[in-house]
Amino acid sequence: MLLEALTSTAPSFPSFRRQCPTTLSCHVSFDVSGLNTRRNPTMKVTACSKVESSSFPLEKKRKVVEHVCLLKAKQVLSDKDEKNMLDYLYTSQYQMRGIVAVSLGRISNDNVENYTHAVYMRFQTKEDVTKFYENPFYSKVLKEHVMPYCHDLVNVDYESEVEDDMLPIFRKGEEFNYGVEYVHLFAFDDSALGAPVEDALASLEKLRKEFPSLIVQSTQGSNFNPSSKEYTHAVVTRFRSSEAFEIFLGSTEYRDVWRSKFERIIRKTLPIHFSVDPVGKEVM
Repeated sequence: MLLEALTSTAPSFPSFRRQCPTTLSCHVSFDVSGLNTRRNPTMKVTACSKVESSSFPLEKKRKVVEHVCLLKAKQVLSDKDEKNMLDYLYTSQYQMRGIVAVSLGRISNDNVENYTHAVYMRFQTKEDVTKFYENPFYSKVLKEHVMPYCHDLVNVDYESEVEDDMLPIFRKGEEFNYGVEYVHLFAFDDSALGAPVEDALASLEKLRKEFPSLIVQSTQGSNFNPSSKEYTHAVVTRFRSSEAFEIFLGSTEYRDVWRSKFERIIRKTLPIHFSVDPVGKEVM
């Protein structure tokens, strides 16, 4: 059981169920031009996971757009070329407006599609994603620093919501400096699109919210990318550590939700994860 696992590993996962006074809530605009979003290892900030007291107002939400790109690297890829590719992708956020957050890395698990690397980006709006794809700088990065080392890629974009506060929106603070990024792509049966899919995703979201000691943040949504309809939905979850990732996915609660809500309506699924490490120290 997940609760039993949490109890037995309590020293590794301190409780994050502290209440956040409403006076500390910071509602921000999305003008991120010139913002240095590199990680600051000396920052000591703890973000509250959720408000439990009924005396506080409902948590306000802000819409964001999530972008996932999975890459298939060629078999011969040197460490130098890999670092060069990832550095250019990571530091592209400093060259283009609208990118709120970036994480990327080498995929840790084997997968049926043989994807080797993953890139996650957060944008302000759908319009920003469109401009991103059309941006000459990004096209140059792909042409000169990505595709020479890769033979295939897939893009998934979806709209979701996060807490309307500085740290959750921009994925800033100590909690986002490390951990495991878990990307799960889904292709649901056409007959299940609608209420069955919404019920399955809602059940998964409810379960994730019950364990803030394992999960920093999670978003999910329907893929609106017109060029890649292979997958209909996506979920991106930041776990606090590899141990938290293993505990959650190996729990009875998670397996029960998967069996009862997902297995009967899934046509195809692609789960991947990668460790979050600082990359891109210089602007290319």
